[in-house]
Amino acid sequence: MTAKEYLLRLHKADVIINQRIQEKADLRARLSSIGSFDYSKERVQTSLPGSAGYEKQIEKIIDLENEIDQLIDEYVDLKHKIIGEIHELQNSKHIEILYKRYVENKKLEQIAIEMGYTFQYVVLLHGYALKEFSEKHSIYFQC
Repeated sequence: MTAKEYLLRLHKADVIINQRIQEKADLRARLSSIGSFDYSKERVQTSLPGSAGYEKQIEKIIDLENEIDQLIDEYVDLKHKIIGEIHELQNSKHIEILYKRYVENKKLEQIAIEMGYTFQYVVLLHGYALKEFSEKHSIYFQC
């Protein structure tokens, strides 16, 4: 694993959480939607089976909520760890670039504008920052 791949784990975790939240919202929407009824057919009295479909959907929503809570806890721990590791770097520009890129999930173009540098210079600094990060935390990475 490279330093870049390691730092991108934070973004991947965020994407997974957002997708689970969307999945839960979709389930809730399906649960609250009213099914259609065909009035042209003869009406027959029916009873619901012992375990209605609503119960299964509610169970799925509860399971998703628990999974989301666990993923958020893991995300917060990973974010705190990565921020601490970034802050251990010596060069303040490297700290700022890695923080903006991997914690705030900003594009290098946006970082260049915010820092008042050219895009090419930010790309160069980003490479040096990843190298410093990799050397500082060499137990995690292949250099």
